This record gives sequence, structure tokens and C-alpha cells, in this order.
Amino acid sequence: MAQTTELRPSAPDRPPARTPRFHRAWSVAAVTFVTIIGAAAFASLPGLLIEPLHEEFDWSRGTIGFAVSVNLALYGLTAPFAAALMDRFGIRRVVAVALSVIALGSLLTVWMTAAWQLVLFWGVLVGLGSGSMALAFAATVTNRWFTARRGLVTGILTAAGASGQLVFLPLLSWLVEHHGWRPAAVTVALSALAVVPFVRLLLRDHPADVGLAPYGGEYAEKPAPVTGAARRAVTVLLKAARTGPFWLLAGTFAICGASTNGLVKTHFVPAAHDHGMPVTAAAGLLAVIGVFDVVGTIASGWFTDRFEARRLLAVYYALRGVSLLFLPMLLAPSVHPPMIFFIVFYGLDWVATVPPTIALCREHYGEDSAIVFGWVLASHQVGAAAVAFAGGLARDVFGSYDPVWYASGALCAAAALMALVIRRRRA
Repeated sequence: MAQTTELRPSAPDRPPARTPRFHRAWSVAAVTFVTIIGAAAFASLPGLLIEPLHEEFDWSRGTIGFAVSVNLALYGLTAPFAAALMDRFGIRRVVAVALSVIALGSLLTVWMTAAWQLVLFWGVLVGLGSGSMALAFAATVTNRWFTARRGLVTGILTAAGASGQLVFLPLLSWLVEHHGWRPAAVTVALSALAVVPFVRLLLRDHPADVGLAPYGGEYAEKPAPVTGAARRAVTVLLKAARTGPFWLLAGTFAICGASTNGLVKTHFVPAAHDHGMPVTAAAGLLAVIGVFDVVGTIASGWFTDRFEARRLLAVYYALRGVSLLFLPMLLAPSVHPPMIFFIVFYGLDWVATVPPTIALCREHYGEDSAIVFGWVLASHQVGAAAVAFAGGLARDVFGSYDPVWYASGALCAAAALMALVIRRRRA
């Protein structure tokens, strides 16, 4: 009598995808949000340092602007390599080291006596650390932990930087005004270090680490560490550089950086002070920009899930350009209703460009999108660095920031046209 063998299904080679009532992805996003807020103090300080450093050390505004431009350029150029390093060593390790470097660079500025030390400590060290905490960090977390609601989560995490500005800018401006710039630099260092325990204890690199599928997606094994981080970052750049959308996205984002971080964040406070406005009042207006930036960026993420990203970009850049053309006529010794309208209008648009830009990177470059966005962000910061230096130079040469406001408005109009040229990727 022939013996029969019962065929049984083999044991699953992976954990089943669990769907908890509260998905762990949201707690990871919350930790990421808090981390970016804690690191955002460094972004609030440069515009507050220009006048105190000029008065104490007699350094020209162009020299101080150069140090800020080095910081902004490295912020961007580090981002794609940081995204690749996160694939190699994990998010937690890279972010914890970056926060420590930010704290070290900010703390060392307390003892500086020469301009080259400002460039080294604030420009190089804080620039490298902040570059590893750049928006590529938010893009990496979103890509790994979310399949659904990516636009919304991108908007929320992007808004974290503005929230950090809201939290720290009034405090830092008060410290600079009443106690000098050194206590403000120490505050930046301590805030960066305070976030490190949250990163080490609560952040997780991948959903598979806790046996989960990404939010709205299917379970996938955690990929093996990718070696050759620097080589991969360069390889992805060379591959993307052969496509038209990359250059259009890089060009529009360079103008985005020039018209936000490079111009308004760096030079709005000294420009308003030139017209007789107190530093604390001008810093308060920047903080209000941060309030409405949170609203605008989260709304932009919601729009990105529902509307065509390139058309959203065109609208955002066009509106920003119009607002910058009116700004020179609004600067005055006191805060008045037209200035408040500008602050609200401009704040809603501040980094609303980020969710649709990340969405276009994801659409065109798939799994490499976080690194591609890192390179696009590098162009953002190069544009910011150029205008941070040019703005200080223009103030030294012309005695006014007006030419830079008008030039930035015209550049935003060009960015709106470039966004419309980006073609949709065919399936």
C-alpha cells in the first residue's frame, strides 16, 4: 500500500503584516518632528548675528554673510551623502552624530576672535551637521514608513523647521538683545544635544525592525545596508543629471533657497533694522512667518496628495515673487497692517514648495528619490548661500537691500515658468 505524504504549507519566512489601531509610523513621524524642531535653533540664529558681530568685531556684513553662505552651501551639499549614509548606517546613528556636530560648532563660536573661526565653526561644522539633519532626513523617514499619506506627512515634517523657528527665534532675539550673542549660541548647542536621547531611544530605522508594514503598504524585509554611500550618492547624481526634470527641479529649488533662507531668513532682520524697526520686533515678525508656514506647508502636503505637483509649484513661486516685489515699500520703523499682511501671505508660501518637489522626485526617480532630493536640496542651499553673500555685499556697496528684494522677485517669476515645463512621467 503506497504511503501518502500530506503536503503542509511551509512556515512563513517573514512576519505577517500587522495593522495596529495606532500605527508605529505615526510615533516615528512624531519623534522626527521633535528632532527637527530641536535642531531648528541653528537656523534661527544667523540673521540675529549680523549686527552684533559687526559691532563687536568690526567685521563687514559681506564677511559675516560669507560665513552664513558657507553654512547654507554645506547644509545642501551634505544632504545627499547623509541620505546615502542613512541607508548604510541607519537613521538613528547619522542623526545623533549630526546633532552632536551642530552642538560642537555652535559652542566653539563662543570663544572665536577672528572671522576665519566664524567660517570654520558656524560655516563648516554647523553646516555639515545641519546638512545631515536636512529635509533629506524627512524624505527618508517618509519613504520608509509611509505608503499612504506621504504628501501630508512630508508637509508636517517640513513644517517642523518652521515650528522650531517659532519656538526659538523670539527667545534667541531676546537673548541677543539683553545678554549678547554668546548665550544665544550656547542655547543652540544645548537644544541640539537635548534631542539626541529622543533619537537614540525612540526613533527606528525601518518598519521591519518592529515587524510592521509601512503605513498603508505591504510588509517588506529590511534591506541590507548599502555600502559605498559616497559612491552611491554620486552615481545617483550622474544618473539623474541625464534627465530634464532633475535640472528643472534643481533650478526652481535654487531660487526657492535664494528667496527664503538666503534672503529673508538671513537679511530681513537687519533690513528692517535699517528702517528703524527694533531687532526684537523684526525677529517677532519672522516668528509669525513660522506660524503661518506650518499652516501653509501642511496644507501644501494635503494639496500634493490631490493635485498636480508642478502646477502647485508654479502657483507658489508666482505668489512669492509678487510678495517680494512689494516688500521694500513696506519696511518701516513700526509694524503696520500692510506689513502684517505680507508676513501672513509670505509665511503661507515659505516652504510650501517642499511637498510637491519631493513628490516630483518620487514620481521620476523612485527608490533613489531621497538621494535625488538631497541633490535638489543642495541646489536650494547653493542658491541660498549665493544670496546670503550677495545680500550682505549689496548692503555694503549700495547701503540698501532693495536691489536684492527686486532681483529675487524676478527670479521667482522664472521659477514659476520652469515648474510648468516639467513633464509628467509616463507609466
